[in-house]
Amino acid sequence: MKARTMMSVAVSACVAAVACACGPDKAKEDTDAKPSQPSASTRAQEPSPTPSVPARTEKPSATPTGNQPAPRTKKGAIQRYEQYLHALGRQDIDTVCEVAGPAAKKAQDQGLGPCTSTYTTVFQMISPAQKKALKTATVDPQRIAVHTPDKIEMPVEAVRASATFSESDLGSYTLQYLKNNWYITD
Repeated sequence: MKARTMMSVAVSACVAAVACACGPDKAKEDTDAKPSQPSASTRAQEPSPTPSVPARTEKPSATPTGNQPAPRTKKGAIQRYEQYLHALGRQDIDTVCEVAGPAAKKAQDQGLGPCTSTYTTVFQMISPAQKKALKTATVDPQRIAVHTPDKIEMPVEAVRASATFSESDLGSYTLQYLKNNWYITD
């Protein structure tokens, strides 16, 4: 069932990307061409709108995507961990399992089950007040430990939220820079 849902999301994203690539400019060009039949010289000049295509592709590239490398910095690790905390509060299983993938794989290898079923149980253990607090939680950069440029420890004490979290209900995590992004590995 999850594979079907993820496939639907992927197909929807592709459709949206194609629709954005065609965008209102393309629709306007089509409308402009319909009222009159273009002459042979107009058809020869039609490729001139092509230079506007790079302008459309430049704008989306300014927004970070999963394909672009994340900053290999302390700030980059904090942003990624905050993304995880907010997803945990929203019960966004896809984002949680993406960020915590390596740690979830270790847990699965130890018999805890796949990430999606494990975190579904975790979501049930988090109180409504804690979920609400996680949606806007931040990390105090002064309380994290940078072991190496690729490995950062996020202790539970570094989480700043409107609810209190302990080691037993949230825990401390190690983030490592792998495959051009930060992931929870332990």
